[in-house]
Amino acid sequence: MELLSRVLLWKLVLLLGECAVGKSLRPATPGSSVVSEVTVNWAAGTGAVLRCQSPRMVWTQDRLHDRQRVVHWDLSGGSHGPARRLVDMYSAGEQRVYEPRDRGRLLLSSSAFYDGNFSLLISAAEETDEGLYTCNLHHHYCHLYESLAIVLKVTDDPLAAGAHWDGEKEVLVVERGAPALLTCVNRAHVWTDRHLEEAQQVVHWDRQPPGVPHDRADRLLDLYASGERRAYGPPFLHDRVTVGTDAFARGDFSLRIDPLEPADEGTYSCHLHHHYCGLHERRIFHLKVTEPAVEPRPPESPGNGSSHSSAPNPDPSLTHGRSVINVIVPEGRAHFFQQLGYVLATLLLFILLLITVVLATRKRRHRGGYASSDKKLEKSKGKDLNMAELAVVSGDQALYRSEDIQLDYKNNILKERAELAHSPLPAKNIDLDKEFRKEYCK
Repeated sequence: MELLSRVLLWKLVLLLGECAVGKSLRPATPGSSVVSEVTVNWAAGTGAVLRCQSPRMVWTQDRLHDRQRVVHWDLSGGSHGPARRLVDMYSAGEQRVYEPRDRGRLLLSSSAFYDGNFSLLISAAEETDEGLYTCNLHHHYCHLYESLAIVLKVTDDPLAAGAHWDGEKEVLVVERGAPALLTCVNRAHVWTDRHLEEAQQVVHWDRQPPGVPHDRADRLLDLYASGERRAYGPPFLHDRVTVGTDAFARGDFSLRIDPLEPADEGTYSCHLHHHYCGLHERRIFHLKVTEPAVEPRPPESPGNGSSHSSAPNPDPSLTHGRSVINVIVPEGRAHFFQQLGYVLATLLLFILLLITVVLATRKRRHRGGYASSDKKLEKSKGKDLNMAELAVVSGDQALYRSEDIQLDYKNNILKERAELAHSPLPAKNIDLDKEFRKEYCK
């Protein structure tokens, strides 16, 4: 009967402990934080490596049958000397009590890794139970270690029983022979949800060009523990940016840029996320690209009396600058048709100008022909009239020649000319039509 009452009292105390507020461990999931921020300098043309490593991101499987989570209670102080292990329990439900006298007295809930209640129940407190108790939680897969300390005191005064906070830890005072509940509650999913233990981790690299804030950074790579990878950014950058294929097996997510170009300068950040283990870390690298070092010329070897090498000396006025890449974009079909239209329009304009010149020339020639024919016609008419007058004049001259005109001449030459002019001439038949045709033909 006494044993049954103690078991009922223990269950009641556990229920009250689950409903109690506070006295729990800190959450196991840390917030996102910047682990490191460094400035690195690499020469252009070389291979730059940005180191990003974390052993907590190593992808492993549970080969220990879910024994990677464990809770154990230790006792130190008082008459016990150094700290000693009292009881421990793995997430598979295996529970182990180290001292024979504590078997049946120290109890842990078998559902601790499901409801997050790791409280220790001492069925009957004794003076030998006094000391500093620590509740230790270990997650070997996520590399998490948390602990909670409680001081237990045993008294004979029932009115002195109770619990209070001394500023660093809880102090629990219980009556001798009464059950004592040491509260340790942590309901974080990393300790309670076993099926989430195989959730994928994700790693991604971001790049910020100079002057760009963090919230507008460009994504470069996404890496998943399942082996999936996603690359972003321009295609020519994909071939130069690499991360090892066994990154999750070694926990090494270093970014390699080979060859390095001056345009790669900027701020790079490595983000590590392990959602199951609550890992959220960020490492920042400020990459500076310097000019490649110029190798000194080898010393000239003496010989043959020649002190000059065959290679020409470099021009000192030339300075090493950033390389410029000329990209020739092929012309489209629309540009070809546009140039063809310009050529055809010019040719058509030239043809129209030529036709205009030819028509103007022909019209001018026709006008000149009509004017010349009119002039010739008028000339021929004038010649007809002259021939008629000539006939009349010739008849009149015959009458005058018949007269005897006595003139005095100064010399014989003039006299002979006058006689020749007044001498009668033989009659001559003139064909006017024939003369007219000759004149017209001319």
